[in-house]
Amino acid sequence: MNNNVMFKLSYGLFILTAKENGFDNGSVINTAQQLTDSPNRISVTVNKRGKTHDMIKATGVFNISVLSQEADFELIKHFGFQSGADCNKFENYENAKRADNDVMYITSGINSYISAKVIQEVDLGTHTLFIADVTDGEILSDAPSATYAYYHSNIKPKPQNKKSTATVWRCKVCGYEYTGESLPEDFICPICKHPASDFEKV
Repeated sequence: MNNNVMFKLSYGLFILTAKENGFDNGSVINTAQQLTDSPNRISVTVNKRGKTHDMIKATGVFNISVLSQEADFELIKHFGFQSGADCNKFENYENAKRADNDVMYITSGINSYISAKVIQEVDLGTHTLFIADVTDGEILSDAPSATYAYYHSNIKPKPQNKKSTATVWRCKVCGYEYTGESLPEDFICPICKHPASDFEKV
């Protein structure tokens, strides 16, 4: 099977935010969708390795900020390439506001946000599917939403040719590079948590 076929599915990019015990956190996801409009209900699928996952599981409340085509790679790096377990992503971060549910949402590179309250969880092994009722939401910009394909074509930096004798393996999802003669079969990307099958030899 060609695993790249999964990249042909059309979906967007989002910053998922949560708050627990006074701590704000957020991460980049590509698995948010509307399930029904009456009641207005959405779902998000979140990797269990992330701090945002545990915060949502504890509080049952989250916001989704929808990335627009005006988003830049720095926004992706800020919320996707570091862990809330190691740093406070909202410390000194100015492009955010607090919604009525007391959870932050992003205000730059975003065209809208949605607030939600979890009503059901489904254990998917490595991830949890959270099904939630929409409690609020606002449109912030007329800029088109950034699809995953748009991100790869226009936002994500293009690989640069490096002259090196070392073997480099690049994550096809986030661009993280692992240097080594071989990539361990059980390797997990430290940034986006994707498995070795989503890496390619540079």
